[in-house]
Amino acid sequence: MTENKIKVFESRQIRTSWNAEEEEWYFSVVDVVEVLTDSSDPKQYIKKMRSRDAALADKWGTICTPVEMTGLDGKRRKIQAANTKNILRIIQSIPSPKAEPFKLWLAQVGSERLDEIADPEKAILRGAAFYRAKGYPEGWINQRLQTIEMRRELTDEWKARGIEREKDYAILTNEMTKAWSGLTVQEYKQVKGLHKENLRDNMTNIELVLNMLAEVTTTAISRQEQPETFEENKSVARRGGKVAKNARTDIETQLGQSVISPLNADNKPALEIKATPAED
Repeated sequence: MTENKIKVFESRQIRTSWNAEEEEWYFSVVDVVEVLTDSSDPKQYIKKMRSRDAALADKWGTICTPVEMTGLDGKRRKIQAANTKNILRIIQSIPSPKAEPFKLWLAQVGSERLDEIADPEKAILRGAAFYRAKGYPEGWINQRLQTIEMRRELTDEWKARGIEREKDYAILTNEMTKAWSGLTVQEYKQVKGLHKENLRDNMTNIELVLNMLAEVTTTAISRQEQPETFEENKSVARRGGKVAKNARTDIETQLGQSVISPLNADNKPALEIKATPAED
């Protein structure tokens, strides 16, 4: 789940996006550079900054993440963004008197989330309010909030196993998803008519439960076996997904229909499926 907001630093607007699953703010790199440098062409400034800082340029692909935000023209598109840690790295390459005040501002922006970390109930209430405002039904919201926590535990476990690259997270998620659903994440999105949207935000409550079962099982197996190589982690992900596949098969036998649904968030009330078992 992501939440886009405009934050203000010294009367200047900076586009931000809160990633609830990672519990991270992402800041528009162009906006930050423009505010700190007063450049009329921040994109050109970024090019020059990278050319004079070889270490920054070398790691630019990992420092920046494409995040969908709204542009000045009102259209939504993916732009270069960075979390707090990586924004601080970028600031190191900007000789600006605003650098220190901006660091304090970053800390202030993050402070509103510190209370939620100390008191998880606040984060849960915030997440519930976010989905409620978008019109999702209460039963579905309860399931979705649980999946966010289970996903965080899984990614924490992958980090503990030495998995760091976003590309590797995507590969492992694909292995697990295909093992239980028979579809890769991209194929699953196609079934639901999605493009850049979050797949979980478009799952029915039954799909959410099965996906969560796959993630919980993968986490448990990984903690017990502590895989050391990427191939071993892939195997664990497939095994975790297979457990959810077995549950999916049992559910479909009872319902008499597939639980892989084309339903998406265009019809949010329908995502809370209340089906009855097939008659004998």
